[in-house]
Amino acid sequence: MEEFYRVRRLPPYVFEQVNRAKAVARNAGADIIDLGMGNPDLPAPAHVIEKMKETLGKSRTDRYSASRGIPGLRRAQAAYYERRFGVKLNPDTQVVTTLGSKEGFANVAQAITAPGDVVLVPNPSYPIHAFGFLMAGGTIRAVPSEPVPGFFSALEHAIQHSIPKPIAVVVCYPANPTAYVASLDFYKDLVAFAKKHGIFILSDLAYSEVYFDDNPPPSVLQVPGAIDVTVEFTSLSKTYSMPGWRIGFAVGNDRIIAALGRVKSYLDYGAFTPIQVAASAALNGPDDCIREMRETYKRRRDALVDSFGRAGWDIPPPAASMFAWAPIPEPFRTLGSIEFATLLVEKAELAVSPGIGFGEHGEGFVRIALVENEQRIRQAARNVRRFLETGPEKLHNVVPLATRR
Repeated sequence: MEEFYRVRRLPPYVFEQVNRAKAVARNAGADIIDLGMGNPDLPAPAHVIEKMKETLGKSRTDRYSASRGIPGLRRAQAAYYERRFGVKLNPDTQVVTTLGSKEGFANVAQAITAPGDVVLVPNPSYPIHAFGFLMAGGTIRAVPSEPVPGFFSALEHAIQHSIPKPIAVVVCYPANPTAYVASLDFYKDLVAFAKKHGIFILSDLAYSEVYFDDNPPPSVLQVPGAIDVTVEFTSLSKTYSMPGWRIGFAVGNDRIIAALGRVKSYLDYGAFTPIQVAASAALNGPDDCIREMRETYKRRRDALVDSFGRAGWDIPPPAASMFAWAPIPEPFRTLGSIEFATLLVEKAELAVSPGIGFGEHGEGFVRIALVENEQRIRQAARNVRRFLETGPEKLHNVVPLATRR
């Protein structure tokens, strides 16, 4: 039977082959070290969990909540922006609570996209950045991911050769999957470009607190006047290791925030109220848990770069995010990222994400998530060393590790 219109706009799930290989290997008894999905393994902060327990069962908390977010949570997010970025937001008109930043992106696409509208999206990038707009009936034009001067010449070219004129540009720094980080000077140029061409900026800042040096990533909203053209999305998933709680935010331009709030009012009643109360406690509470999270990921990053490098796979150390963007080792590069990632599962008991899953310009890379402890990362490196020493020409004769035990 013919597929539905919106489903036809979605390509086959490129991670499925790797997922099937994982399932087969685990059924055969393999101990797969899964560094594929960016799913934090750290516990949520104890004070946040306690606030959740304290709120459960209280009067009215089991009722429908507010789709835009309870007032206390929106105030807490506004306070975070002022504290962290020096940006003042009106919690009533410039902040919406979302069910994670992913839902926020998907619904802002529904809110602002007319059929055929063009949106400029980095490639490679997190899939929702493109497919949220495709599902809304829009058209995607790819632009580079790296925040370098050439980025703007590519934007200029895209503007000149797009009919109709693009309505928005998506940016994501620290970037998923590439881990690129943007400077405030880059954002100043981006805001000037957006105002010159009359387009919006949609910024994904989900990894704002996951950085490994003394330079916290900035917000584009720090640029004077940026709020005239910008909405930014953040999340508690990585900052507070609360991915399953599904709490995120869209903040910025009043017009887009109002449109997003109106769409959400038809689609959901917001997160469970005790979750929103606990999220407020996270934002208003101590930040030692954030520092501990950051230090944990830094230790894992260092263990990954060191142990994989000694195993023969040189991985550029990411300056931020919870991912390493790793070029496929030269002898295996002709295989492509899906085949290479599948072989890693089958022959090295290691799962990573194929780069092509983030756009065609991600081919030649895999994304490695820092979601296992240092011991497991070093174990993965030992498996990788055996795999790399085998060489691609002999892999069909290699017995998978799971069957050797």
